Amino acid sequence: MTEMAPGLGEFDFAGDDHVVPFQVEGLDVRGRAVQLGPMLDAILERHNYPLPVARLVAETVVLTVLLGTSLKFEGKLIVQTKGDGPVDLVVADFATPDRVRAYARFNEEALAEALKDGRTQSHELLGKGVLAFTIDQGAHTQRYQGIVALDGATLEEIAGVYFRQSEQIPTKVRLGVAELLDRDENGKPRHRWRAGGMVAQFLPDAPERMRQPDLSGGDDDGDDNEDLFDEDDLWAEAKVMVETIDADELTDPMVGTERLLYRLFHERGVRVYQPQAVYDRCSCSREKIRSVLTGLHADDIESTIEDGLIKVTCEFCSTTYRFEASEVRQQ
Repeated sequence: MTEMAPGLGEFDFAGDDHVVPFQVEGLDVRGRAVQLGPMLDAILERHNYPLPVARLVAETVVLTVLLGTSLKFEGKLIVQTKGDGPVDLVVADFATPDRVRAYARFNEEALAEALKDGRTQSHELLGKGVLAFTIDQGAHTQRYQGIVALDGATLEEIAGVYFRQSEQIPTKVRLGVAELLDRDENGKPRHRWRAGGMVAQFLPDAPERMRQPDLSGGDDDGDDNEDLFDEDDLWAEAKVMVETIDADELTDPMVGTERLLYRLFHERGVRVYQPQAVYDRCSCSREKIRSVLTGLHADDIESTIEDGLIKVTCEFCSTTYRFEASEVRQQ
C-alpha cells in the first residue's frame, strides 16, 4: 500500500509542554510560543501553594521555558525573583535540553494579610527587589547574570526591560495563567493549571532598524525623546499584533499554539518549526546531596543527625533523601 502524503490542513500540532519556534518573514520577527499543561500541573501539585503563589510560579516557569529553550549550548538558565513582599523568592531553572523545575518561598502570615487586603497582584506579592536572569555554562566558565528591578511592573513587562538592557533586541513578551475546574475519569472534581506565553523579537537584516528609544533615567518628567523617535513600522505592527493576545488564547487548549500563531500572523506569513518538548525533571540526586553533606563542617553534620539519620528534602521536587550518619561523617 502506497503511503499518502499529508494533505492540506493535516498538521501534527505540538500540543502541551512543547515550545514552538516561529518566524514571520514579512515582519522580520522570530520567536517562540508555548502552552504548558501536565508539566506545570506536576510542578505545582507537589507543593500545594496558595493560588496567588501558584500563579506567580506558573508565570515564572513559562518565562523560563521560553528563554531557556533558546540556549544554543549545554547549560542552565535560572530566573529568580528576590523581593521584600510576602513571596520573597520565586526561582525556576531550565537545564538543557529539556529539564524544568521551580519553587517559591513565602511568609505565611504576611501572605495571609496580603490576601485579606486583596493584594494579590504579582507586584504586590513580590514587593520591591530584583529579577535576576543567570546563565550557567557549567564548570570552568563564568556565569552571566542580568538583573532588573522589581518596580511594580508585571513579569512580562520586566522581561521586556531585561531584553532592552541586556540583549538590546526589540522584544515583546506575553504570559498567561489559567485555572481549570473539571472532572476526572471517575467524575470527581479536580483542579488543573494551564499557562502559555510568547516571546517575539525584531531581527531585521539591517541592525540600525533595531534602534529603540532610550530608557528613562528616572530623573526627568517627560518623554520628549520618545516623541522624536520613529520606531520601525514593521516592529510597531508586530507589537500591536502581539498585544492583542488575550490570556485566554494563550492558555486555551482548544486554540493551541500553532492556531494562535496563525490567527496573529497569517496575513504576513508565519512559519513554525520543529517543537521542543519540555519536562518536569529535577536535577537533584542522592550523589549530589551526599557530596554537599560531606563538605560540611563536622559540627554542622552532627547538628543535622536525628535518630542516626540525616534527612534532606529537595526544595524543587520535594524528594526526601535519607543518609546514615556514617555515610557523611568525615573519616
